[in-house]
Amino acid sequence: MKVLGIESSCDECAASVVVDGKTVLSNVVATQIPFHAAYSGVVPEIASRKHTEWIQAVARETLEKAKIGVDEVDAVAATSRPGLLGSLLVGLTFAKAFAWARGLPFIAVDHMLAHLYASRLELQGISAPPPEYPFLGLLVSGGHSIICRVDAFDEISVLGTTIDDAVGEAFDKVSKYYGFGYPGGAVIDKLARSGDAKAFRFPLPNLYKKTADGGSRRYDVSYSGLKNAVINQLEQFRALPCPPDEETEKANIAASFQKSAIETLLRSLFNAVEDTGLYTIVAGGGVAANSLLRSSLAEKTVNGQKLRCLFPPAELCGDNGAMVAGIAYQYLARGETSSFTENASARVWAFKRR
Repeated sequence: MKVLGIESSCDECAASVVVDGKTVLSNVVATQIPFHAAYSGVVPEIASRKHTEWIQAVARETLEKAKIGVDEVDAVAATSRPGLLGSLLVGLTFAKAFAWARGLPFIAVDHMLAHLYASRLELQGISAPPPEYPFLGLLVSGGHSIICRVDAFDEISVLGTTIDDAVGEAFDKVSKYYGFGYPGGAVIDKLARSGDAKAFRFPLPNLYKKTADGGSRRYDVSYSGLKNAVINQLEQFRALPCPPDEETEKANIAASFQKSAIETLLRSLFNAVEDTGLYTIVAGGGVAANSLLRSSLAEKTVNGQKLRCLFPPAELCGDNGAMVAGIAYQYLARGETSSFTENASARVWAFKRR
């Protein structure tokens, strides 16, 4: 079964054709980075306008690259939640119109569940053996920092999340303040490679206090304090002498910040591994492309047992249509479709810790 997947939840206009929920025939992503770079962040009005201008051409290109015609598409899927409402509506409306006009099944997809599915896809003949349920999911992006237990492709239980900023958001804001560039995550990751992560000793958040309902924050993360330390209190945390040139200073800031940001995330993740006894971790989201996160998990053992960590290929970490088409097949295989009355939703309460 060939599924056309449409993704437009934020600033990437993307489409893909995936066969039987696994094999990616084509994956087209039209990036809007040049249009948002001047603002060091996504401008919702610009994003939705560009989606409107590009969506038809992107869908046509992905069919051409897949070497199939319109009549060979078996189903259509699109992201319906969460994301920027205006952007979501463009892709969702296009996908529903495509499916209705051709008399095809339509599937509305949850963006975050799709990110968790991305590691199961086969891209250019390369794929990893799919993990067995249950496992731990690590969803990290500009809008989310979530540690969850995954019991099925569409069934997760949130164990921990951010109590303030998401990890990707912190990367973007630090990068914007120091003028590193946009998008912040990729720029800082690259800049940090030439820096000394010991130049600054930034603090990790203290989340040991009980929550109002008596629960624990053992799996939660926080980035507002780290962001404030890097931007407003830099000299308080300097551990090595100031270097003689500005470029080395920037690289040291990037490396030290990235080290603390990833350590914050891993501390909570390893707590979840210890408590659940689940040693398989599947990552998804734009920050899953971070080189330090990947290398830190590559050889990690907890309680003497080596972790099995699955990451999507770098090009499938960010927003893409392949993950949408892939997970949509699983719904279709179960005999489920979505109504053409399905609407977009900017938020999903299922991704709040319970």
